[in-house]
Parts: sequence; structure tokens; C-alpha cells
Amino acid sequence: MSETAEQKTDDLFEFITFSAGQQSYCLEITQIREIRRWTPVTALPHTPSDVLGVMNLRGAVIPIFDLAARFGLGPTPANERNVVIVATVSGMTVGLLVESVSEILSVETSAIQETPDIKSEATRNSILGVISVNQSMVRVVNLDAVLDTQGPVQT
Repeated sequence: MSETAEQKTDDLFEFITFSAGQQSYCLEITQIREIRRWTPVTALPHTPSDVLGVMNLRGAVIPIFDLAARFGLGPTPANERNVVIVATVSGMTVGLLVESVSEILSVETSAIQETPDIKSEATRNSILGVISVNQSMVRVVNLDAVLDTQGPVQT
């Protein structure tokens, strides 16, 4: 295989796109374990408003975060299309409530544009970049930063 072909393969990333707070986001596919239909969770006392509770996932209890609320976009309205993205971040399994999952994107590194400097450290930390897709922008989520941040992240 030629060096150019090897570089092209190394530069290709796959993302799962989804909607949270009526905005488009994506996560690298390697972070996602599964996508599940929304089911009620067990609420825990004294949790932040973006932590909906916990869910039993084949014997493991995992926290469920409302991603729109985490981003400061208000709670996700109840809807039969809502799904939970089960992801792994820093060795921990978590669930992310989102409005819907859209598609798989395969993009080269060069297609990921830097997040514009909008004078918000929370945004710079939580969004790794943006991808232009069909005349709209999809934000690449830095899940480590989003779940380590105290309180809602403003986008």
C-alpha cells in the first residue's frame, strides 16, 4: 500500500451524529457502546438537574445525563424518539439522553474545523471542532470535558 493511501486511512474518522437541544452534535464512534430506546430511570436525591438518574445496563448501574440540559439548552422534552447513547469516557460507562440519532459520518481530519474562539472556555473545552454537513454545522463533542465540567456547559 502506498504511503498516501496509508495516510488517508489514518486520517479518516467515523462519528455518530445526534440531536440535543435541537442542535446537531457528534461523538467519535469508538466512544459509543450502544444506542438504546429511552426507558424510565431511577432518580437519585440531590443530583444536578442534568443527571436524570441511573439505569441498570445488564447488571451495571450507569448514570444517565440529559445532554441538552448539560449544555445549558434546557431539559430534553419527552418524546418517543428519544434515545440513550451509552458511551465510555475515561473508563466509565455513562448514558446520554438525546432527542434522536441521525447518521454515521466518515470524515477526514482536514474536514474537522477548529472551534471558533468565542471567548467561552467551556465551549472551547467541550467542543473539539465543527464539521460542515449539507450546509449545516455539526459540533464534535469532547465527552471527557463535558462530563468533568461542574454545572451546565454553555455553547
